[in-house]
Amino acid sequence: MNKLIYLDNAATTKTAPEVVEAMLPYYTEQFGNPSSIYGIGAANKDVITEHREIIANALGAKTSEIYFTAGGSESDNWALKATAEAYQSKGNHIITSKIEHHAILHSCQYLESRGFEVTYLDVDENGVVDLEELKAAIRPTTILISIMFANNEIGTIQPIREIGEIAHEHGILFHTDAVQAFAQVPINVEEYHIDMLSSSGHKLNGPKGIGFLYIRTGVKIRSFVHGGAQERKRRAGTENVPGIVGYGTAVARAMRTMEERTAKEKELRDYMIERIENEIPYCRLNGHRTKRLPNNVNFSFRFIEGESMLINLDLNGICASSGSACTSGSLDPSHVLLAIGLPHEIAHGSLRMTLSEEITKEDIDYVIDHLKDIVALIRSMSPLYEDFLKKNNKGE
Repeated sequence: MNKLIYLDNAATTKTAPEVVEAMLPYYTEQFGNPSSIYGIGAANKDVITEHREIIANALGAKTSEIYFTAGGSESDNWALKATAEAYQSKGNHIITSKIEHHAILHSCQYLESRGFEVTYLDVDENGVVDLEELKAAIRPTTILISIMFANNEIGTIQPIREIGEIAHEHGILFHTDAVQAFAQVPINVEEYHIDMLSSSGHKLNGPKGIGFLYIRTGVKIRSFVHGGAQERKRRAGTENVPGIVGYGTAVARAMRTMEERTAKEKELRDYMIERIENEIPYCRLNGHRTKRLPNNVNFSFRFIEGESMLINLDLNGICASSGSACTSGSLDPSHVLLAIGLPHEIAHGSLRMTLSEEITKEDIDYVIDHLKDIVALIRSMSPLYEDFLKKNNKGE
């Protein structure tokens, strides 16, 4: 199979050639440790500052508010655990949602084992948090609200501005996991009242192993990784200079192309959704129809087992997923799909396809033509589908 159509960009993206090119010198000629005082190392401090500034500008943040990490999971862990530790004299209550990434959910479980209390908000059938439920969940002891900007599985974008306003009206810190949203939709941390924000380089054609946590000036959280005095004494470890350069380059590229790129992705996304809904029976679009990431398509197909779908798609050169890449080895249905009200048997038949700027209309047609055949083939071997058709034909 020579053809390859990659539709799993929510899991990871291809590193852009200009990003790789920008990184290469920092593995060879400009390899110095930024903490060194001699020229080959000290020069890299300025390089880090330059790329930190690019990222800060993309968020409407100050350069001093960007702290580099190893990725989104570390940033999420840092935001929750360090906030809990730093503000525990004020309270021990955290609010999040049931559809967060496991980096958030497992951090919350860890904190619960240490005496903190967590409220997990329900979402509606589209995956949207109810603002009135959020307000009702706030207690005098609430110290942090953490709601993801956009869901990594179903693509739903949350009312982040309103959530930020609620948090700040009550004097509560607000963190958002923006790993999927950063550089896909406009984000301004000041306008949205965001105190902390997590991001990861490999979701936007940057390298793996690099991320950042935006921490608003005045937020009193301590180090998460202890050791040296790097990142203004807040995150120890020799700076990943090639990764930082790659990340900054990827952000500059993503911001430069965002308007045109996402307009194309939306057009193809909506075309794909329309074809699937019109041509494949007994399917359900998961996530909000319009308030969703430009590149996200997520469907559940009745009488289908998701893994069989993925294997057959792969045999035709199509890469997709059934949910989060971080839980791809699990046999349990997606916690996100269960939270929006899908029964187990339908949640198991989910398919997530996330587009990139390289995907064409011809690619989409190829994918859907094969998907139609694959769904029909799998259903033809399902006794449940056969029984369903018999009952349907009898008008039952």
